Formats: sequence, structure tokens, C-alpha cells
Amino acid sequence: ATIGLLACGSFLIIAIGANRHDPLEGAEKRRSGTGGFAFYGESTMPVLHDLNSKKRAYGLDADALGNVEFVQLRVHEGDDASCLNLNRAQKPNLLGVKPEELQTRGAFRFVKTVDRSSKDNPWMLLEAKGDGNTVNAIADQTTISWGLGRSVGDELAYVDERGQTFYIRIVGAIANSILQGSFLISEDEFVERFPSESGYRVFLIDAPLDSIADVSRTLTRSLQDVGLELTPAASRMSMFNAVENTYLSIFQVTGGLALLLGSFGLGIVVLRNVMERRSELALMRAVGFENRSLQWLVIVEHWLLLLLGLGCGAFAGLLAVFPAIRSPGADIPYVSLTMTIFAVLLNGAMWAWLAARLALRSPLLTALRNE
Repeated sequence: ATIGLLACGSFLIIAIGANRHDPLEGAEKRRSGTGGFAFYGESTMPVLHDLNSKKRAYGLDADALGNVEFVQLRVHEGDDASCLNLNRAQKPNLLGVKPEELQTRGAFRFVKTVDRSSKDNPWMLLEAKGDGNTVNAIADQTTISWGLGRSVGDELAYVDERGQTFYIRIVGAIANSILQGSFLISEDEFVERFPSESGYRVFLIDAPLDSIADVSRTLTRSLQDVGLELTPAASRMSMFNAVENTYLSIFQVTGGLALLLGSFGLGIVVLRNVMERRSELALMRAVGFENRSLQWLVIVEHWLLLLLGLGCGAFAGLLAVFPAIRSPGADIPYVSLTMTIFAVLLNGAMWAWLAARLALRSPLLTALRNE
């Protein structure tokens, strides 16, 4: 029982702590949560020009933006289905995108798709035609699972601007990303369903790392009339991960406290065990064992339980979170986890030593008579 309880506690501590994510780790990679983009931009008014082909529109400096590329998305307002919304979303935002722009970049990492044969070109699932009343969509896994309580393959009903009902079919899920809270559909389907919503209001921006500050100033100044707000992609990921990491910190601290209290319980178990064995220990004293030797014998017996419990739990926890350790942006707090387990080990050892010392200091003559 002691080994099992300590193993469960240490397993939970490691399993919770290993699910942290560092948004800055590998943020420049295409398969990370940022998609390799430098900025996530939103505008109040729609941008009516293709910024990739008309970099001089809106007074933009084409020379300063020579190596900057845009993935432009149309927006149909809906519910925020990200982790920043405490309410259960019913109809998330719809973002219309040209899927080939994300596919050629290999942006974001797919967790699951409805069609395994499309694993080499998952974004092109948005172009697949179903019946005339169904539109394929891809979303963030967090949005699908926690924001909506759905899974890949499910459908949600929407109403287009003509008042006609159509269905969004979830055909793919990407790992935790800056697109959290919205559904992505193909731009052609978006224009067909919402023809009056012209222009682009969300932008994924590629920019050279050595000119990010200049690009930010240029875009913000030139597009101020449309209310462009730029957010570094890594900062947006941090904003989403902060919610998750806060809950994980609470659970980790609570679990660590419970484990420390459990090690105190181990001291009580030692004390009771020694008290029940007083007659046996008294007989060993009578035939020549020193008090120090008996104390060490009792401590080693129970320290072994402590080591086995923590060792089994730690091994099981590391085995369970191995995929999370290998995932992009994993931020395993090795130092804090090691310190927590070490603190529990010292605490349990201390209580076991104290209980054994207190039990063996009592007079053993009565116990020897009973024996």
C-alpha cells in the first residue's frame, strides 16, 4: 500500500509537470505552434488588396518588405473557441484561406486527419468537395477537444448570409497553435457562403529574423488606417499557453503538497509498525543487538518502501509522458520535478528515522516479558 500510494503521487507530479510548453522553443520551425511565422496580424477594417502582389498599396515600402510574405485570411465573426473563453463556444470564427499557401510552407503539425492517405498534403483536404451542403474545415486540437467538445469527423451547423444552413465538417486537427479558437476553410468556400464579406482581416506574416522590428514598424505605420494590430507569433503562443501552464502549476503544487503529507503518513506507518514489533525488537536487544543497529534495521526496511514507491512512480511517469517530451516546444521542468521528488525522499526518510528513534527509546522490558 505504501509503495502504491507513493508511486501514484510521484506519477501524477511528473505527468502534470511534463505537459508544460515553452512557446519560444523552436518557434521558428514550420511544425511548431507558430507555423514558423513571425507575426499574427488582425485588422479592424478589411484589406482589399493582395499584399503579396501589391506591396506599394497603402503606402507600403516595397523595398523594406522585399522578403516579407503574407498568408491572408478572410474572417466571418463567431464565438471565440480558444482557452481564453471560459464559455462553451457554439459557432467558432471562420477563417477563409488558400490552403496551398499553408501546404507549400508545411506550416503547423497535424495531429489527426479523417483521411490517412492525405498525410503528405493535409491542408489540401480543404479543397476536397463533399456534398453541396458540407464544407471541410481544419482547426486547432485544443479548439476541437476543449473549446467545442468535438472530435475529427464531427459536423457543426452554420447559416450563410442568404439564410441557408450548411455544415462544417472537421477533417483535420493541428497541434496547439496560434490559430486556436477558429475554423479554417478554403477561401473559395468562404466567398461562396459569405460573398459580401470582402477583404482580409487576419494575416500570418513571414519576415526575416534580422528585420522583425523594422517590418513591424513599417506595417503598423502604413496600415494604421485599417487598424492593423501585430502580435509576435511567439507572444500569441505564450498567451494561450499561460492559461494551461497556470492550471498545471496549481495541480503540481497541490500534488507535491499531497505527496509530502503522504511521506508524513509513512512516518506514522513506521511508528505503528515498530510499536507492534516491540516484543521482537526487545528479544533482539536481549540477545546482544545494540539499539543503534535495531534503529538502522527499521529505517532501512522502510526507506526501501520509499525508494521503490518513488522509483516506480517516476519511471511510469516518464514512460507515459515520453511523447510529450519529444513534442515541439516541450518545456519539461526537470529541475523543479527533481527537487520535488528529492524533497519527498528526504521528508519521508526524516519521518521514518524520527519514528524509529522515538519507538526504540521507550522501555522494552514489558515487551520482552510478553515475548
